[in-house]
Amino acid sequence: MASKIVESFGESCPTMYSRTQNENGTYNTRCLFCFMTIASSVETDQELDRLEKRHICPERALAELLELEKANESCIHEHEKVLS
Repeated sequence: MASKIVESFGESCPTMYSRTQNENGTYNTRCLFCFMTIASSVETDQELDRLEKRHICPERALAELLELEKANESCIHEHEKVLS
């Protein structure tokens, strides 16, 4: 079964998802962070948008958590320098 990549014009972040169109006109969408297939054989952009909004990407959540932790550690070290 052949598919083609289509551009996302929906409400979701177009760089986070890759949409492909199947031969029968339906769409698949995949998260570009964790590579999980979010939906397959979806008929409308509105349904793709809804399903993409519901996706909680574990890779992106972990990256954001690590970034926050790094920022907090940096603030603690700066505070310790001021107190010394």
